[in-house]
Amino acid sequence: MKSSAPKNGSRKIDAAVKRTSFIGHLGLITGLIRELGIDKLIDEKLPKKRNHKVSHSICILAMVVNGLGFVGQRLYLFPEFFENISVERLFEKNVTREDLNQYAIGETLDRIYDYGSTKLFMDIVLHVMSRLPISCHLLHTDTTSVSVFGDYESEEKGAIDITFGPPKNGRWDLKQFVLSLIVNQQGIPLFMNTHSGNAPDKITIMEVIKSLKSSLTPENKVYYVADNSFYTESNIKKMGKTFWISRVTSTITEAKDLLTANLSLETLKSDDRYSFYETFVDYGGVKQKWVLLLSHKMKEKKEKTLRNKCDKEIEKARKSLKKLMRRDFFCEEDALKAAEVWIKDFPYVEFDKIELKTIKKRESGKKGRPLKDEILRTYYVIDTEIKTNNDFVLKEMDKMGLFILASNDIDLSPEDMLAYYKGQDKVEKGFRFLKDNTFSVSQVYLKKKTRIEALMMIMVLCLLIYSIAEWKLRSRLEEENETVPDQKRKPTKTPTMRWIFFLFQGITELNTKNKRKKRSEILNMKDIHWKILSLMGENCKNIYL
Repeated sequence: MKSSAPKNGSRKIDAAVKRTSFIGHLGLITGLIRELGIDKLIDEKLPKKRNHKVSHSICILAMVVNGLGFVGQRLYLFPEFFENISVERLFEKNVTREDLNQYAIGETLDRIYDYGSTKLFMDIVLHVMSRLPISCHLLHTDTTSVSVFGDYESEEKGAIDITFGPPKNGRWDLKQFVLSLIVNQQGIPLFMNTHSGNAPDKITIMEVIKSLKSSLTPENKVYYVADNSFYTESNIKKMGKTFWISRVTSTITEAKDLLTANLSLETLKSDDRYSFYETFVDYGGVKQKWVLLLSHKMKEKKEKTLRNKCDKEIEKARKSLKKLMRRDFFCEEDALKAAEVWIKDFPYVEFDKIELKTIKKRESGKKGRPLKDEILRTYYVIDTEIKTNNDFVLKEMDKMGLFILASNDIDLSPEDMLAYYKGQDKVEKGFRFLKDNTFSVSQVYLKKKTRIEALMMIMVLCLLIYSIAEWKLRSRLEEENETVPDQKRKPTKTPTMRWIFFLFQGITELNTKNKRKKRSEILNMKDIHWKILSLMGENCKNIYL
């Protein structure tokens, strides 16, 4: 006797008792935060005072999970983001999606601001540094502008001024604020702060260096590394005995003299793509070493750009010259003076020859053939040809690829100075991470200025967790002499965390309920996942068990 097919009703019951929810790479994030004890520290600093169900540490953890979710949703979309995510496994058993609502998140952002966004971030950093051997040998400093959508004209006591300022993303039409960041040589952020949208870099950078100096007590030698916005007489005096490395702005007289001097450069031993010349100067009352560097690769690239610019400038000069040659002058002196003024505006060309011709014309405004015995006025016109100003072009080419690095550590070798400065791209990568379209907080939409400041702390906290996870995994792979497959399936000891997150994308949790019990299991786990979890530690691994 054949068994009959189950009715539609029984199918609905089966579907109702089984539910899958996403976990993916999110367990790596929550596991690392718990391993470092960041959640407990936040509970200590921000005790819950209102009657919402979840603690501030859970809300911050949820925002970091949202921020590092890489799903293109804005960070403050709660509880929509967690609609199909394994909330109980990631957070606590009694936490539901509905608990992570706009009210709870808003209250947490307000508490962060009241406590001090920068202060809370520094508390977290110092706590993490007490648990991990994070190096402070090189501290790379920079600022960036963050555009916002909205007017932000209301006054909020103590809040930054969100206003128009020089944008680094070209969006002059949007108001902005400034974010300052200091990262170490691994790109791990150790300090952050927000500033008004028109805050000048040369002042902001010095403020953040001073703030971090007062918080850190490193045991070994530390260098603060910055771009030329840092390099002012006032700033280098304020640094005192603290070591720094900076690019020198080319507008100061001493730099102009060095950049245009006819010097014999040596090849850099550690990298033959560079040549150098070192000297000692006393600028701003501080004795320092300057290293003039020539990047041959940069020179080649810029020379090509210069040649294209030269062609355009010559064509532009020719068009302008036609207008000049059509002008009438009352005397030779006026004509020659006009030619002298004109040539200063077009340094890429020079006069091949210059002559003045005379023409006779009737009084201004009169047309037709002149009358008999009519007195005609004599005018002077410029008759000239131009050619490329080879001396100027060659001088410009000589400066291509040249730049100056400075340090108050006069014993620092040119090789080390360049190597340390090139690490400045670590802070730039941090800014690109925060502004990436795939990162969930690449644009700011909040209405309150104070909450924007708090949200920026969450954004940089996301970068902190991401950077530590990447640094930890790479360190463990090196210690164990292990590898993981990269995007091309080749073994690597230096994977990006973004790739590791991608490897975990298919992992879900299956929850099955019946009348007697509830059972859950993790699906789609493979050997590579367990290998990575073993390297990341027990706290991460336990979430997937």
